[in-house]
Amino acid sequence: MIGAIAGDIVGSTRENFRTKRKDFELFTRFSTFTDDTVLTVAVADALITDRDYGAAIKRHARQRPLRGYGPRFSLWMLSPGMAPYNSFGNGSAMRVSPVGYAMDTVDSVLEEARRTAECTHDHPEGVRGAQAVALAVFLARKGRDKEEIRAAVQERTGYDLSRTVDEIRPGYRFDVTCQGSVPEAIIAFLDATSFEDALRNAVSLGGDADTQACIAGAIAEAHYRDIPQPLLEQVAKRLPGDIRRTVLAFHERFGVPGLEGRLSVLAREER
Repeated sequence: MIGAIAGDIVGSTRENFRTKRKDFELFTRFSTFTDDTVLTVAVADALITDRDYGAAIKRHARQRPLRGYGPRFSLWMLSPGMAPYNSFGNGSAMRVSPVGYAMDTVDSVLEEARRTAECTHDHPEGVRGAQAVALAVFLARKGRDKEEIRAAVQERTGYDLSRTVDEIRPGYRFDVTCQGSVPEAIIAFLDATSFEDALRNAVSLGGDADTQACIAGAIAEAHYRDIPQPLLEQVAKRLPGDIRRTVLAFHERFGVPGLEGRLSVLAREER
């Protein structure tokens, strides 16, 4: 899930200062992790410890309450109850990527993704967005090529993934709904030539940059299994110790092969 976190941090400075260019600076002194990272880590923590998703999400969010949560989620986070609020926002999709690493069948991925969504985003579109991302991550982890991923996600979710980033970009606008941002984020991965290019594609759409780069980065990590070390070092120094520990614990248990040595930067930064 370090790919999702990297995307979140790279996109964090472009959510409010949007760009339609790909040659932007990946990291600035203002680059930081947002609610996308906090809630992705919450889902990973729940998977590691067999905790209830809603309880884990609420606990992690309350520990870091100023990370850019949406207004309805913030009300839920601060409330004493656990009832979902029928959201179809892309918050369900931004946090779900750990499921794609932890489950072993398509059916279990789709069911677990539904569970991660429904504790808050119980609208059908909220569930669909989470399932699409988790399925794409899972298939990438299993070595399916991009056309297989495209076809499978389209068949299971009904999303139109036939477009290209270049076709989407000119008329695309900021959209935080699952149906208006998740397909485009998946296409940012499908059109990419590398992990970094997936992040640049997502940010260059000029939309919800941190969330769409988070989604694209999660799938790209599973597919490419190669995140540049300088990029990982920039990410690591922006993460607090408890998040780094959870990321390492999750990757040790579920992570895709090929990144183990590179992720040692997370432990090294802590010492």
